[in-house]
Amino acid sequence: MTDFSFSGLSPDTILDALETQGIFLQSGLLALNSYENRVYQFIAEDGKRYVVKFYRPGRWSDEQIQEEHNFAKELADNEIPIIAPMAVNTKTLHHHSVGSTDYRFAIFPSVGGRQFENDNLDQLEWMGRFIGRIHLTAQASAFSSRPAIDVESYLLEPQRVLEQSELLPEGLKTAFFAILNPVIEATQKAYKNVSSPIRLHGDCHPGNILWRDGPTFVDLDDCRMGPAIQDLWMMLSGDRQQQLLQLDTLVEAYEEFQPFNKAELALIEPLRAMRMVHYMAWLSRRWSDPAFPRAFPWFAEDKYWEGQILALKEQMSALQEPVLKLGM
Repeated sequence: MTDFSFSGLSPDTILDALETQGIFLQSGLLALNSYENRVYQFIAEDGKRYVVKFYRPGRWSDEQIQEEHNFAKELADNEIPIIAPMAVNTKTLHHHSVGSTDYRFAIFPSVGGRQFENDNLDQLEWMGRFIGRIHLTAQASAFSSRPAIDVESYLLEPQRVLEQSELLPEGLKTAFFAILNPVIEATQKAYKNVSSPIRLHGDCHPGNILWRDGPTFVDLDDCRMGPAIQDLWMMLSGDRQQQLLQLDTLVEAYEEFQPFNKAELALIEPLRAMRMVHYMAWLSRRWSDPAFPRAFPWFAEDKYWEGQILALKEQMSALQEPVLKLGM
């Protein structure tokens, strides 16, 4: 049986793994904010600062991880500011086994910066240009191993996970599924006509962008095939009028490098609903990892699920609203 946990990833194991690649530490390991994987910053003997990322066992295949790495290198080679894994001993993906668990890891340069401000129109303009450049490169070929953003993996499979979850309070199950199921049904109907999927960053939210005289993109761990709007909609915030202004800013800058299919605006709310459902199921699936109850203690509380019932009702209303239109 595959071990999906990090129970065997001790500090000694991390040091041993790095030493297999000829990397020896000058400093200790600093754990960075990551839950799906395990990520540590360190200073090596050469005095430079690096980051090592250990992939969650069993989540991706070697081929899928290598596609992530190749995509990052392709973007970097096209002068797009993205933190790509370093080739160490000619490879970017490395293995270190502990018992029956094979830990896959990669090493990155450590880069600092502040968080992107998604209510800053000047920064949004920068983002639109760079996402346009990313997509110009991305459309040159397709992923062959990595999955797509689809109804099965973002709605139906999470629905099954939530139906079996013991974390959902018994007294709230009826009310929860009374709104979850219609949201899923409405989202399925709305998520259609994805005619030209491309390679995407996939998780392009402000937390995955560092700002240093412009954006630097990090974390392609969720790169997938999907509609271009997926890499834009998570930049939007505020009320409808604010989002329209932000969207105009993004798309105008995006189209300096790449045409934007305005029909994809109809996918914003379906994609938002898919992210909501997928996120709840992700937390439920990962609850056996000790890091999750520590980081998300509210997930097991009635108050959280009551909030999700309300959020799903609001999302149902959003799915029924007119689609955002540019130039309004």
